[in-house]
Amino acid sequence: MSDPSSPVGTSTPFVEIARADWAALAPSTELPLTPTEVVGLRGLGDMLSIDEVSEVYLPLSKLINLYAVGAKRLHRSTSDFLGQRSPATPFVIGVAGSVAVGKSTIARLLREMLARWEHTPRVELITTDGFLLPNTELERRGIMHRKGFPESYDRRSLLRFVSNVKSGVPEVRAPFYSHLSYNIVPDAEVVVRRPDILIVEGLNVLQPPSSGNRLSVSDLFDFSVYVDARTADIAHWYEERFLKLQRGAFANPQSYFHRYASLSEEEARATAQEIWERINKPNLTQNILPTRSRATLVLRKNAEHAVNSILLRKI
Repeated sequence: MSDPSSPVGTSTPFVEIARADWAALAPSTELPLTPTEVVGLRGLGDMLSIDEVSEVYLPLSKLINLYAVGAKRLHRSTSDFLGQRSPATPFVIGVAGSVAVGKSTIARLLREMLARWEHTPRVELITTDGFLLPNTELERRGIMHRKGFPESYDRRSLLRFVSNVKSGVPEVRAPFYSHLSYNIVPDAEVVVRRPDILIVEGLNVLQPPSSGNRLSVSDLFDFSVYVDARTADIAHWYEERFLKLQRGAFANPQSYFHRYASLSEEEARATAQEIWERINKPNLTQNILPTRSRATLVLRKNAEHAVNSILLRKI
């Protein structure tokens, strides 16, 4: 087994676990979701099955719960040692990966599953889309074509948001992003109120500090997940998802991408391939993929969109 970013033969901070062995880690734990609930959590193009949830995400939710409960115990012990009685702060999880790899579905799934555990009933999910710069600002800076790249986010605001949540601020607000208008919605907010767990999902959440900054949002994570797959497979998933959107959401006249609704299938595939090669692939290879080795856990997917192995950072 090798580290996702290490040359063959070098030592690695990860242990690799095959899916069958991973599934055996939670044999007696009852699945808290029904098949209908699982279907409702699927993203467009995802092939999430009840078996996948039971064999991959049930053990993962149990592992994260162990980490979260362990963090609370450590807080109590530290507070006793210091003679303080401050409340425990939220446990923060980062979920990273490429466009179309299924990270949004995984984040939603973890939110639902972790909330069913006894010690973590309050679980909130925030996506970094809300911290994208408004389209007018992206256009002013000449980087509209780089939307989703690290420089297209208000990273200072994202860092401030997670810092406030992690610090135990009673109520923290984030901007709201509309995928229909492909933009930040003025005067709309997402409010987070002292959860047990906060999940932060986004393309670049595992980025190290940018030049001149001492801290990045990933420094505030207690646990992080990177969703991995072959670049060629992700490109195929992106193309298929684009076609589904073209036949669905893009047909809405209010959609930012309504101009693609009338394309033929051949034209739509060509457009999806062009967007992937020009925007999403460079962002993956230059910015997202290099952060894979920073994760606590890596979920490796095969061509069928199913997880076939797990890489867990050694303790």
